[in-house]
Amino acid sequence: MAMEELEIYALNEQAKPPRVLPRPEQFPGRTSDVIRFGDLDPQGHVNNTVFATYFETGRVALLRARGNELSTPGTTSVLARLDINFLKELHYPGTVEIGTGVVEIGRSSFTFLQAIFHEGACAATGRATMVMIDEATRKARALPEEVRERLERLRLRD
Repeated sequence: MAMEELEIYALNEQAKPPRVLPRPEQFPGRTSDVIRFGDLDPQGHVNNTVFATYFETGRVALLRARGNELSTPGTTSVLARLDINFLKELHYPGTVEIGTGVVEIGRSSFTFLQAIFHEGACAATGRATMVMIDEATRKARALPEEVRERLERLRLRD
């Protein structure tokens, strides 16, 4: 690396804010899931793909709760993007708590911030972007006002 690149790298490292992990009470949606023996990989910890399943469990629990339904007749929501930050290994046996809250609302999309907690510690965070689509055309559809209002009630708390 050239000296100029090192200086830029050093400046970027210094500019990074400290990592602030979410707390369970910030999430309007909270549910739990069991760590299954079948979730383990050959190294003996929960496989990275299972974290996506835990996050799905959290989203489904939140959106299926009475009063939180988002689909209107002729629409459905699909997962468009999922980003996961792995922070700690998880091991069998045990349970995880999954927190889910809305952080962004767009024209036809909305984004959840999620976290997986194990024994009080944050093991992973994730962002899941969902897009409302028309069931017939499979094209993005603007979020109706009543859906926007429900999403606002599901925002992550400070």
